[in-house]
Amino acid sequence: MVKTLEWTDAGVRFIDQTKLPTEEVYVVCKTYEDVAEAIRTMIVRGAPAIGVAAAMGIALGARDVRTSNIAEFRNQLGQICRLMGETRPTAVNLFWAIRRMQRRFDELSGRPLTDIKLLLVKEALLMYAEDIAANEAMGRNGAALMPDSGTVLTHCNAGALATAGYGTALGVIRAAVESGKNLSVIADETRPFLQGSRLTAWELMKDGIPTTLISDNMAGHMMAQGKIQAVIVGADRIAANGDTANKIGTYSVAILAKEHGIPFYVAAPFSTIDLETPEGSKIPIEERNAREVTHVGDKQIAPTGVAVRNPAFDVTPAKYIAAIITERGVARAPYQESLAELAKPVAARI
Repeated sequence: MVKTLEWTDAGVRFIDQTKLPTEEVYVVCKTYEDVAEAIRTMIVRGAPAIGVAAAMGIALGARDVRTSNIAEFRNQLGQICRLMGETRPTAVNLFWAIRRMQRRFDELSGRPLTDIKLLLVKEALLMYAEDIAANEAMGRNGAALMPDSGTVLTHCNAGALATAGYGTALGVIRAAVESGKNLSVIADETRPFLQGSRLTAWELMKDGIPTTLISDNMAGHMMAQGKIQAVIVGADRIAANGDTANKIGTYSVAILAKEHGIPFYVAAPFSTIDLETPEGSKIPIEERNAREVTHVGDKQIAPTGVAVRNPAFDVTPAKYIAAIITERGVARAPYQESLAELAKPVAARI
């Protein structure tokens, strides 16, 4: 399986997702500023991968701070974390990772700086390993919800490329296939950044899972023809009431699925659930560069000067979601209660 990102002595190594599927190119980010730019420009993308990348970027920046003064180190670490937090506003995993690295520093602040630097790197590597384990658990939890045979629609890319490995929505599909289910996948192209056509189709073909690519406006037709038995997507932030922010176009797919009686599932690590955000209208929506809409690669496809909107995400109301699959278990409506239950320590859950 492809390595989305990894820690090396030279820096953080990423597969450049802007070059896929025609080129498999890897870049090494040698500074925390390089990592922040990789997140901002979507060399690395997908909420779980962004979180791990940010943690590694913070660890890289901390490792390279040149001071023997703990107060100055704290100040520089704060600057590193602020820069990371400015990269992608919607993906809550980014802020979860930043807070976790800051808490770890606070726990270590009485130790020698050489120890602190090493242990911050260790924390980032632990988050990498935890993400892969969470995705595999999520896959096991969600596999039972997939049909024994048939076709599953997915939107955007929620696979290994969006995580440290294995994937969230695609991880569920992978686990279902590994369990013996006879599934094929329809992938929406996912305009305007084409994560479905460039990334999801590429991943699934590497895995040998039968995959058909469609443009975004074909989903309703395919559902009406009875060609889709389930829908599963990832998430960038899930509010306390279950409202879910995911790649733009997800909301439309959810409505179509509801109209056609097709279950619509969300798969995401628990770190994507933001219990401090009460409902979807409070989730910040990133607006990206107009060029992503007016161009495909270097080819201009719209008249010069036309007004453009490019929100990167939309919010699917919880009423359209059949279940939210996490590594801790599967939540169902009412989500205010089921998500809060998953937040409890294992021993305290009902």
